[in-house]
Amino acid sequence: MNVRPSILCPVDFSKFSAGALRYAAAIARNFSTRLIVLTVEDPLLTEAVDLGTGIVWTPAAAKQEMEEFAAKTFGPDSPVLAILEYEVAVGKPAAEVLRVARERSCELIVISTHGLTGFRKLFFGSTTERVLRETTIPVLITPASDPGQLGREDIKRLIGRILVPVDLSPASVRQTQIARQLAELLGVPMILVHVIEPLKSPLAARLHLAGLEADRRALAEDGLNELMATLPLRLHPEALVAYGDPAEELAKVARDRNAGLVIMGLHGSPLLGPHMGSVTYRMLCLSPGLVLALPPGAVFRGATQDDVAGDRGEGTVTSATVPPPGRSPSTIAPF
Repeated sequence: MNVRPSILCPVDFSKFSAGALRYAAAIARNFSTRLIVLTVEDPLLTEAVDLGTGIVWTPAAAKQEMEEFAAKTFGPDSPVLAILEYEVAVGKPAAEVLRVARERSCELIVISTHGLTGFRKLFFGSTTERVLRETTIPVLITPASDPGQLGREDIKRLIGRILVPVDLSPASVRQTQIARQLAELLGVPMILVHVIEPLKSPLAARLHLAGLEADRRALAEDGLNELMATLPLRLHPEALVAYGDPAEELAKVARDRNAGLVIMGLHGSPLLGPHMGSVTYRMLCLSPGLVLALPPGAVFRGATQDDVAGDRGEGTVTSATVPPPGRSPSTIAPF
């Protein structure tokens, strides 16, 4: 079994997966790692072509199609073609993607929001959704567009800023440090955002909400202060406490601050494993840019134990920008 770290990019020969393949190739070249291009064939179709159609399906023919797809995506003389490896699987797409990622020791899956098994609610591919629900390694979800040729400066320009939605649970420390690594690698700023959801309960009407909301904001500020203290000032980190629907508010922040990369954590439990929450799902539907989904315990290669634990930064934060309840966080002041 091959244990050399790799990146996996499933493709279905659509323009959506062409865009994902460009992003995957840019990452693979930057980290000098292998890129495995995977296509998954439906077993019913592979059997049907052999039954009186005059067409014989073989894995070799499928690999040839992938080579032609890659040549069309990058150009026939592109040096990117030399780092690509091709794999063909037969079965259910999501299950095969996860199997190949596991067997080939992949550290990252790069997949488009659309494609592979059609559209779901006209927003989100069902294969991508299932991969996110069951993955144990990070998944980079790319938008439904082809960004064109990508170099390091192109990626830096497209990302602009990294948005890190945090729920202030213990997993937020790991999530923040992975975002820090990427921000340092790309030379882009980052912003931490915590969204306080309005209390929706008949009991809330009978409570002293002004004091309760103040306490909730204070707790959020304290949590963000602790995370901000782990970040060096050279990254120009910012933090924001917003109030409202989490996915909607996060999408607003991403648009207002030109954040082209959102780093979100996937939830998990000992019994069920990682799973995608409703906020993550809606954010994926709303986000026009890249989303990196991190399953519990995810660590990027090159991370040190100090990074994961949260080493101290070059400064600390003493206050947070807090919009009043009911207002959009469209104006965000840095610390």
